[in-house]
Amino acid sequence: MKRFLKVLVVLFVVGAALYFFLNRTDGSEGEAPVLAGAPADAALLVRGEYLTKAADCIACHTVPGKGQPFAGGLPFVLPFGTIYSSNITADPATGIGNWSDDQFVRALHDGVGEDGKRLYPAFPYTSYTALSRKDILAIKAYIFSLPKVNQPNREADLGFPFNQRWAMGFWNAAFFKSTRFEADASKPPAWNQGKYLATALGHCAECHTPRNFAFAMERGNDLAGESVQGWRAYNITSDAKNGIGAWSDAELASYLTTGYAEGRGSASGPMGEAVEHSLQYLKPEDASALVSYLRTVPAKSGKAPIEVDAKAPWAVAASAAAPAANTAEGHEQGLRLFAAACASCHQWNGQGQQTANASLLGTRGVNDPDGSNVTQMILQGVRMRVHDKEVYMPAFGKAYTDTEVAALANYVIAQFGNKQGTVTPEFVAKQRMQ
Repeated sequence: MKRFLKVLVVLFVVGAALYFFLNRTDGSEGEAPVLAGAPADAALLVRGEYLTKAADCIACHTVPGKGQPFAGGLPFVLPFGTIYSSNITADPATGIGNWSDDQFVRALHDGVGEDGKRLYPAFPYTSYTALSRKDILAIKAYIFSLPKVNQPNREADLGFPFNQRWAMGFWNAAFFKSTRFEADASKPPAWNQGKYLATALGHCAECHTPRNFAFAMERGNDLAGESVQGWRAYNITSDAKNGIGAWSDAELASYLTTGYAEGRGSASGPMGEAVEHSLQYLKPEDASALVSYLRTVPAKSGKAPIEVDAKAPWAVAASAAAPAANTAEGHEQGLRLFAAACASCHQWNGQGQQTANASLLGTRGVNDPDGSNVTQMILQGVRMRVHDKEVYMPAFGKAYTDTEVAALANYVIAQFGNKQGTVTPEFVAKQRMQ
């Protein structure tokens, strides 16, 4: 019995030591590449504003259309419950107005709040940990210069054991490492700037990298694509077939900064928000640096790879004003719905009429048999403002039943992607909940 107890004690001591070792904090301040939009000699608030936009803080900490900027309350529906973003205005009662510099830095570097409680990785500290202290404090200075909003935070709606924040220490021990960005001396300065933008500030991996059983990023499949909040964040590795390897530099830069690239598609959903609130504000030099880094991300096919047919037969055979004679075989209901609500903007050949953003041919969304993004586009529509241009598509979620949305989505996938869509009314119902 004594021997058994000794073994237990040894295991406990070893386990505790391993826990604290794996949760150790990197206390270094870090060095960040100098970005064109945030030069070292710029005023603190000018740097802070640019970095805050590059980090896309407002997208997660503001409820679209009705919430106060940075006041939180945006829900994140996860497999194990719902988390709400927090108020990060300088309000001392409900925001972070009482946080010290060290507390703010610790939150971004280590995922620990002002009260010492661990944050959930829906807040991307797993990427922000690479930010330099200087950049983090510039962000804090800018946020604290904005209007304070008194809005209490909403408690996460999570069941046991996911509602136990202390348990995040074990998650961090297994899947997180506190570490600052390190430049690669063998690469050009622009590449390092692009990596800092992609991996730290812009935290691209948080949406575009597959997650494992514990909701941690699969680093071996970096940027190979994942589903987020009912949308597919596509493969953006250098894979020429399934990623962005075949895109030109100009197409990539255009998509990132305007939300549209000819023949490639238009940004919507979370990516549209990233363009609207963040990427459109990048200086051309920084956008180019981001492209140069993405070019070098190892090619991966990703989960459920999408093969794009840029010359879908039904669309090629159609005119702008009318479908081809053999169109709609097995998709009669979808064709009727498309004729009634979609054809006037998108046209039967998928070229788009009033705006190039309405073009469909060659886009990944209509080539995805799963139909996640097509379904969400039908349900939610699009509304974003980029470079003083309004991009708008009405939402049809309230106008159509789940059966009608499924029929329309499958028709669009067949007409413009030459694929057999698998969207069902049950799937649409789930998408409505995202």
